[in-house]
Amino acid sequence: MRSRLDHCVDYVLNQEKTDLAAVLGYIGNADKNISEGTVLETALNCSLETAYQDMMATKERWGKPSGVLGYHLIHSFAPGEVTPRQAHALGVEFSRRVLGDKYEVVISTHLDHEHLHCHILFNSVSFVDGRKYQNTFKDYFGDIRGTSNAVSQENGLSTIEPKGHGRQYAEWKAEDSGKPTIRGQVRQDIDFALAHSFTFKSFWAELARMGYEVKRGPTVKHTAIKPPGGKRFIRLDGLGAEYTEESLQKRLTQGRTEGSSLQTIPLPKVHRKYRVKRLGRPRPRLHGFRALYFRYIYLLRGMRPSRRPRPYSVKKEVTKLNRYVRQFQLLRENHIDTAEQLAGLAGSLDSQITVLVARRKELYRQKRRGGDVELDIQNINRELCPLRRDLRLCRQIQEDIPVIREQSPLLVDKPPEKKQEKIKQRKRGHELWM
Repeated sequence: MRSRLDHCVDYVLNQEKTDLAAVLGYIGNADKNISEGTVLETALNCSLETAYQDMMATKERWGKPSGVLGYHLIHSFAPGEVTPRQAHALGVEFSRRVLGDKYEVVISTHLDHEHLHCHILFNSVSFVDGRKYQNTFKDYFGDIRGTSNAVSQENGLSTIEPKGHGRQYAEWKAEDSGKPTIRGQVRQDIDFALAHSFTFKSFWAELARMGYEVKRGPTVKHTAIKPPGGKRFIRLDGLGAEYTEESLQKRLTQGRTEGSSLQTIPLPKVHRKYRVKRLGRPRPRLHGFRALYFRYIYLLRGMRPSRRPRPYSVKKEVTKLNRYVRQFQLLRENHIDTAEQLAGLAGSLDSQITVLVARRKELYRQKRRGGDVELDIQNINRELCPLRRDLRLCRQIQEDIPVIREQSPLLVDKPPEKKQEKIKQRKRGHELWM
């Protein structure tokens, strides 16, 4: 949990609204943690009634009042596995082993779900030596999860045994929301290469033809590939169980026995397009930046599998589709077509933000003197949010315009050379008749 980093003064003037206090209030909700008339709450190295003040006093004593304020863990049990009192006792024991000799901790067991769970909040600063808690993967997997499993096993309870390889949170979040990812594009390329190969040797050759760099062999522990333009290798087994070498060989063998592998991925159907006459006032044509963004978003959304391998830089652009849509909406709403217009909008937004920040600074001074200006401050904060968002989009557009202009030609599927020659002959014949 962090305070607002962009305005430290908000943290100083509104201590009761920081994340640390909010979580303390939530985990101490009396509607969720009372069992048989007993409140299932315990504090280690501090008092329940003054936990927030105790934690902040520790930060002030060691001169570390900002940054990460604290950490919030949830220690859960399988449904029906423990009673409320047992769950709370185990949560306290777990907290004591991990944090009890150095950090102030509050444990509250909630009963509002079928699975009983303890909310554990601890200070980020040690009251013993003033050192901040180091939140690393080593701490989580070795210290936190290891201690949790040990407490559960000692009491005859179940533990979660992870299977396979984990994924980065950003990748999981993108796939969960339906957004394309780089690893997803790599999987599509592997599927495409596999569908157009007859032997395992030709599969690796197809990947190399598509621009991939392959690292494999008797001296290589984990087979990995690097996309064209990529900065690092990606292990095949890190892409999922279907993309290990054994699984790929099995899929290739199945493709040979079931028929031609070229038929496993059908080419997209060609749909004829008909121009429909619209009644009423015609829509105005787009120009400049708006036209560039409109065409680029259209090409990214309509990108389909192609026999011509696409550059890695193009596939990476697909993951930025939502970013470009937000930028296009700003351009359309403000009728921005040129760099001069974009710079003018950015300058106007910056000026408005400067005026509002100065006004808010004066209101903070009045508040320190006892003035009732909290509502005015909140109104200014609400005005600042969209202005800062639009200014950030303006700066993104200035950075992305050169990239869009460079990548746009690569998104267009050019017809084969023979077809291009036929089109040229048809045009020349048409000109002769004219």
